[in-house]
Amino acid sequence: MTENKTPSHYNFAVQTIDYIMENDLGFCEGSIVKYITRYEQKGGVSDLKKIIHFCEFLIARESKRNDR
Repeated sequence: MTENKTPSHYNFAVQTIDYIMENDLGFCEGSIVKYITRYEQKGGVSDLKKIIHFCEFLIARESKRNDR
């Protein structure tokens, strides 16, 4: 197996994937962490829009839970 190289837009003291896995974050939460940590180095406004998109999923889920 080859070793994965960390892209420059993920060069942080704590690796994003490690943070996500250590905190048992779900897909949406993990994606939010991923995009917020890299948006200035990689995706800019596009990454910020993805964060909003994943937040909308979480809001819909929580709204359904609160309606029960």
